[in-house]
Amino acid sequence: MALLEVRDLRVVFQRRGTEPFTAVDGVSFDVDPGQTVGLVGESGCGKSVTSLAIMGLLPSRGNKVSGQVRFEGTDLLTLSDKDMRDRRGRDLGMVFQDPLSSLNPVIPIGLQVTEVLERHRGMSRKAAMVEAADLLGRVGIPDPQRRLSEYPHQLSGGMRQRALIAIALACRPRLLIADEPTTALDVTIQAQILALLKELVRDTGTALIMITHDLGVVAGLCDEVNVLYGGRVVEKAARYPLFADPRHPYTHGLLASIPRLDGARGEKLVPIKGSVADNIPWDHGCAFAPRCPNALPVCREVTPELEAGDVRSLRCHNPVLPGTPAAQEVPA
Repeated sequence: MALLEVRDLRVVFQRRGTEPFTAVDGVSFDVDPGQTVGLVGESGCGKSVTSLAIMGLLPSRGNKVSGQVRFEGTDLLTLSDKDMRDRRGRDLGMVFQDPLSSLNPVIPIGLQVTEVLERHRGMSRKAAMVEAADLLGRVGIPDPQRRLSEYPHQLSGGMRQRALIAIALACRPRLLIADEPTTALDVTIQAQILALLKELVRDTGTALIMITHDLGVVAGLCDEVNVLYGGRVVEKAARYPLFADPRHPYTHGLLASIPRLDGARGEKLVPIKGSVADNIPWDHGCAFAPRCPNALPVCREVTPELEAGDVRSLRCHNPVLPGTPAAQEVPA
């Protein structure tokens, strides 16, 4: 049995006087212990909403969540708020996108780490402080004993992100969700954070869901990749087949738009035309059709189904031909 099984997850937002908006539309995937699964796509494709629905952190009003999110056989969507609070931090951890807004600005870092330890592991404040210093040291924060009394604004962006990771890992959760954990960091700090996450998964067996729009992060970290567009999975495959031979025009376009170090001097990038807002409803056809270079008349008339094959699952009427170069090589 997979550690986490997401089946037909849907999230619909609705405000009074407006049409309902479907942010997540039938997403399904599994995560095994020790596995890293990527959710990839442009901003607005439903990645973060999927993670918030899994964690039970969406607002209590103005949205409707349906489907199943089974964690070790228990459907998290059926649990009460109290039961979910017991799960979060203990069994499920999350590293949020912006550490400065995720950390409480008026509480020292040490107390923010010890709060989790006291709440879920029943530790005394004194013992929790010792454990908190050890956690900060393990995620690479220098002089952790001094940092316990400092506030978030006194830490650099990289150290704040590491502090968030320390909080998320304080109770050794079996599932960790990282939502764009390297977005606001420079490339050297990004590499350190990704190496830290990879080491934690390897050493502790924690399952990791990596949410990102950066395919370079996916190439170096994820075992399986789910490419989302318009709230639906359009291509799903292990990272090597996905990068070696992307078949969905959206996946192909994402890879073709990344600059390459080995490219010819002056070679132009090939962007995906339009924006995420340029789409059509999934129940009318393929949402990507208005931006797709491979679009056929049927793409605007018939909704493509996610068809599973030997190597990948694909939602497309006219996929990219096998072997068409896009393409980024997967790091060893």
